[in-house]
Amino acid sequence: MLETVADRQERAAVARALDRLWYTRCPVPTATGIAIQEGMFEREFAPDGISVVSLRASASRDVRESHFDHRQPDSFRQGGSTPPIWNHSIHRDTRLIGLTWVDEYQAIIARPEAGITAPKQLRNRRIGIPRRVNDKIDFFAAMCLRGAHAALKLAGVSPDEVEFIDLPVTEAYMGDTAESSSGQLWSGGHRARRQQVEAFAMVRGTVDAIYVSGAAGLWLREFLGAQDVAELGFHPDPEIRGSNQQPATLTVSAQLVRERPDLVDRYVAQLVRASEWSKSNRQAAVQSFANEVGTSFEWAEAAYGARAHLDLTPSLAEPMVRGLESHKRFLLDHGFIKSDFDLREWIYGGSLERLGLL
Repeated sequence: MLETVADRQERAAVARALDRLWYTRCPVPTATGIAIQEGMFEREFAPDGISVVSLRASASRDVRESHFDHRQPDSFRQGGSTPPIWNHSIHRDTRLIGLTWVDEYQAIIARPEAGITAPKQLRNRRIGIPRRVNDKIDFFAAMCLRGAHAALKLAGVSPDEVEFIDLPVTEAYMGDTAESSSGQLWSGGHRARRQQVEAFAMVRGTVDAIYVSGAAGLWLREFLGAQDVAELGFHPDPEIRGSNQQPATLTVSAQLVRERPDLVDRYVAQLVRASEWSKSNRQAAVQSFANEVGTSFEWAEAAYGARAHLDLTPSLAEPMVRGLESHKRFLLDHGFIKSDFDLREWIYGGSLERLGLL
């Protein structure tokens, strides 16, 4: 039975007092980014003496690493699904409270001299997979490998018929940036180097094709003079375009759900408000995406398509849950997580239900 407003007010009156909530978001289109940009969290929580700050506001690397391992108490995370799945598989105390699916450009690309213009021509060729040797959660390797498998599936080519070339990356994914109450965890230079190793390998001819995604992927394709071998991000089959960020997850510290569900409800309500704002302010929303990703309006518009500003509302709709289940299965099958779990037991739908969205 759902709590009434009076029940929640009574619970809040005796609940653990808080003066700070933490958040983090990936550099992708999210309602979190818009809520920050528009000051929605501040207006909602400041009257109660609660500050809502980015993990980047802490100088502690352990706190910042919570973007990946979600150890920081009283924190929300919105973005790619691989780290939250990994965390739940090792019994980190989190709850899944919403999903979004914003399609984006995803492709396997090759330079013209490789002579690869269609997925079937990947047979017996070399696909580069970056491997971050100093990160506990190699979400980007998982993302690249799943994209490669999707391209091969389109052509009926077995992964056993392709040579996957591991490309070691020594730079940790968590960059060193100055403290900021609302900023991203990654500097422009760090983001620019995201696929440096794969790009060099392609230019040197040690790999024939690589996976790219988002606005950065479009830019890299043009910079390399490469072409799409397989465009995946807007394919009609969700199994083909499903990835680390499709669907993206909204997770929260489980202790906060248990002790202060009122604050979780209010936080999610601001994300819903931000998603509604986005629907009515397309130009500003796309510019927000560009700011989050660290690119231009032109590249953001091209990478995320005509619907991105309409698809930011948190949901637990069945197709999205199935999409997340598919990604979890891929991570398990390929060794990115070691233990399976019941995804539906991870879900907490109370906030969306009370907001009339479930």
